Amino acid sequence: MARRVEYAPIDEARRLGREFGIGEAQASRSAFRMLANHPDLVKHVYGLLTMLSSRNKLPTRLRELIIMRLAWRAGSEYAWFQHYRIATQAGVTPEEIVAVRDWRKSHLFDLAERAVLAAADDTCERGKISDAVWAECARELKEPAVLVEMVVAIGNWTMFAQLLNSLEVEIEEGAKPWPPDGKAP
Repeated sequence: MARRVEYAPIDEARRLGREFGIGEAQASRSAFRMLANHPDLVKHVYGLLTMLSSRNKLPTRLRELIIMRLAWRAGSEYAWFQHYRIATQAGVTPEEIVAVRDWRKSHLFDLAERAVLAAADDTCERGKISDAVWAECARELKEPAVLVEMVVAIGNWTMFAQLLNSLEVEIEEGAKPWPPDGKAP
């Protein structure tokens, strides 16, 4: 299948990864190799990803639930596949990941989890978080820094789902799509 934009050569992606402090495994992935076509952009994009993933104030579990919800809504196979592994490492069970698809009907999520999932949905539907959902998030998350990071995380992974879809970034060869059950939106 012809790609919209070819991936940067793996040696170049790994070189950039080393230069930017990104591990070889991450720099070898399709998403990084696609963005590595624009080295200055990939440096800054991965700087934000690194901050949100390793110096985060928003609990990792909540961030991964947000990402899984956004990936599902956008139909982003790549984001869903990559974050399935990360979400399970953060303690999100496969049952909870499946429940993210229709979370309002699930009893598996606590109030904070429901609030951030509602914030992700509001942002997709309205372009902003409604006052009612914001009040839920503020009550559950409390700290201004956590609330700001939640909004940035929603925006970041919305952008990522869209760019992965628009650039038609494929999951790595041999990977099984839409874990754990193969069901796509």
